Amino acid sequence: MNDALRDGGQDRLALLQTFLRVAEAGSFSAAAQQLATTQPTVSRRVQLLESLLGARLVERSTRGLRLTEEGERCAAQAQELIDGWQSLAEDIDGGEELSGTLRLRVPHAFGQSQLIEPLAAFLTKHPRVSVEWMLQDQLPDFSRENVDCSLLVGEIAQPNLIATQLAEVPRVLVAAPAIARKLPKGLDKAAPEEIAAVLAAQPWLALLAFYRDGIELVGAKGDGRVEIPFKPRLGTDSLFALVESARRGLGVALVSQWAVMDDLAEGRLVRLLPSWCATPLPISLVYPSRRLQPARLRAFLQVMREVIPTMRGMREIRRR
Repeated sequence: MNDALRDGGQDRLALLQTFLRVAEAGSFSAAAQQLATTQPTVSRRVQLLESLLGARLVERSTRGLRLTEEGERCAAQAQELIDGWQSLAEDIDGGEELSGTLRLRVPHAFGQSQLIEPLAAFLTKHPRVSVEWMLQDQLPDFSRENVDCSLLVGEIAQPNLIATQLAEVPRVLVAAPAIARKLPKGLDKAAPEEIAAVLAAQPWLALLAFYRDGIELVGAKGDGRVEIPFKPRLGTDSLFALVESARRGLGVALVSQWAVMDDLAEGRLVRLLPSWCATPLPISLVYPSRRLQPARLRAFLQVMREVIPTMRGMREIRRR
């Protein structure tokens, strides 16, 4: 019998991990690239697992690779087995330092600025942990990407994922002083119809992930709504590009408050309509719906739960 089948549980877990990567990647070559090995090695590992289980797990054709019925069942249970073993090993051997790799997806703006300090503190505390820190504003496909956790700004509508909302991101309407000076005095107290007409006539910038051709503002006390339609001069998927464009006087923008606090304090930008605000965006930790996570992931999640609600420009969740 092959050594990999004689050596026991650890080797069998390694075979399951390889099979899962093949199932998620959709091909042996893609799985080999992710695992930093060769395609023949991956193929041989899957064949060993099939021999061990006594069932064909994948079918190969000119169209690619697909899982058999037995393969689907194996994939559904394999991750829980792997996570369960890893969690058990880490919990039993509690004296050992955390180790391994965390694969994280974080928003571009947060991932380049506010989260670097807590990330550095986390890595300093756990020197045997390494992190893949990928900047991505969209939710990853956990079924296909090898990702442990994602931090997401915005609503989440996938019931098969665990989403823990940590805080809210207030948003404010801003413009360069040159644009603000041209607006009628007292506009903040005007009727919603007048506010909408005046602002719709201004040049606009759009953050395409959250608004494209209009916004809605609500009175600070919850009284009244203003809908402002517009055609933006500039649309972007980058919060930093949006803020820089606003500083240069290219248009009015609705932005996360934390990103412009210094600009507002130093006069580079002016807040428009302080009595009105947009609906704040939730910021959440999102990860696959698994019962068990490795200790390094649990430790990172705890750091984020503690840090994010206290970050400058965030606010605690207000139940509506």
